[in-house]
Amino acid sequence: MDHSSLSLGVLTPAAGRSAASSDLGGGITHEDIDRARDRLAVARARDPGVPAYLRWLRLSWLLVGPGVLVFLGENDAPSMLSYAATGAQFGIGFFVPFVLLTFLMGFVVQEMTVRLGAVTHRGHAELIFDRFGTFWGRFAMGDLVIGNFLTLVTEFIGIRAGLGFFGVPPLIAVGGAMALVFGVILTHRYWTWERIALGLAIFNGLFVPAALLAHPQWGAIGQSFVTWSPMPKGGLFKPDTFLLIMADIGATVTPWMLFFQQSAVADKGLQERDIQGGRMDTLLGTLLAATFAIATIVATAPLFAKGIDAGDYQAAQFAQALEPLIGHVGAALFALGIFEAGLVAAMTISASSAYAFGEVLGTPHSLNRRLSESRAFYGILMGSALAAGALVLIPHAPLEYIVLIVNVIAVLAMPPALLFLVLLCNDRQVMGEHTTGAWGNIAVWLVTALLVFAGLAFGLMTVFPKLFGGGG
Repeated sequence: MDHSSLSLGVLTPAAGRSAASSDLGGGITHEDIDRARDRLAVARARDPGVPAYLRWLRLSWLLVGPGVLVFLGENDAPSMLSYAATGAQFGIGFFVPFVLLTFLMGFVVQEMTVRLGAVTHRGHAELIFDRFGTFWGRFAMGDLVIGNFLTLVTEFIGIRAGLGFFGVPPLIAVGGAMALVFGVILTHRYWTWERIALGLAIFNGLFVPAALLAHPQWGAIGQSFVTWSPMPKGGLFKPDTFLLIMADIGATVTPWMLFFQQSAVADKGLQERDIQGGRMDTLLGTLLAATFAIATIVATAPLFAKGIDAGDYQAAQFAQALEPLIGHVGAALFALGIFEAGLVAAMTISASSAYAFGEVLGTPHSLNRRLSESRAFYGILMGSALAAGALVLIPHAPLEYIVLIVNVIAVLAMPPALLFLVLLCNDRQVMGEHTTGAWGNIAVWLVTALLVFAGLAFGLMTVFPKLFGGGG
């Protein structure tokens, strides 16, 4: 069954929105040509006359992208600062294996978006509107818009903080980052945008040498994976501790990731036969991002051992506080990592918003489009980045609070988004033979239950702080 033609059935309204050339009278567009080139390269890479290992390498290179980008993009400024706060407050212990668990949760969720995008060739917002109606579509969009904008603000906080370590003025740091975000999208080519973003994203690995310069206790790291200890003093349900638990969960499982990866898979042109390659891409992104996240905790663990306070995120005090412990080079690597985290996420999250709006409004929504062909798409992408960057430059804005709370908001917003995803991936009319299997459903419902429990527990702690040893 050809699921790319489902718009003739239950998803009829999507046909008009997803048709690449509908606005140009059915002619062949720049988008059509570029995507055809990408598919031709994939077809040539499958040539049976080429040795198997070369085929594998070539296909891996061509299919890698959305999965790595979505996870390294989510290793963004608030996420890395949350991990840094975790290491500084609790050192090496429970949170090291816990963070790995959150990334495994993320893989369970994001694998589903790969299948949805490859089978339907449509974005997440588009499918929600078509399958569940306008009311639920607007609900999902509201969820995305609020979360994306707040997260974008924190990305520019990270950019400002990272470059602030080197004495770069905030206006130059934020303005330069926006110029780079805009410059890359003006290539009018998804492939080029993706490769540049991947090239920048790999610098998330700067946290690894920073962690090595902290001279970690390898025995303590190994013990933490075996025993999940030592536990934080006061237990996991102490308000300050649970805030970091929420922030660390929100650093790996967020609504924007669903919208971005599914739309990127569609824009890249992946098909049903590419699903396994998409899974490997997503697994690679999961493993890389988890490694870099744990490295960040390890890098800041010496602050915990020395009892040093590093809470002033907007002034890049983490890097400054680490300098006496891991040296100027280590601190500089840490600051550059925070800058990179904010920059890559600014590129991916603004694209996520633009994809979603384009899908819902029925306007062209592809990075393979020229600016003149897709003004609304690029306008939303650039406008959201401009507004978020401008907010960061307001004097005395509560930037530190925004950094921590944005990941908490992501956790609270995730269960409704997951429900839409699960229903779509189990709809045989949409997915055909690629519906989620029994074990996949068990895993995703466990993830959903954990997120709901975390949200309820956080709500109780907020309303009744005295019951959990908090103030108020």
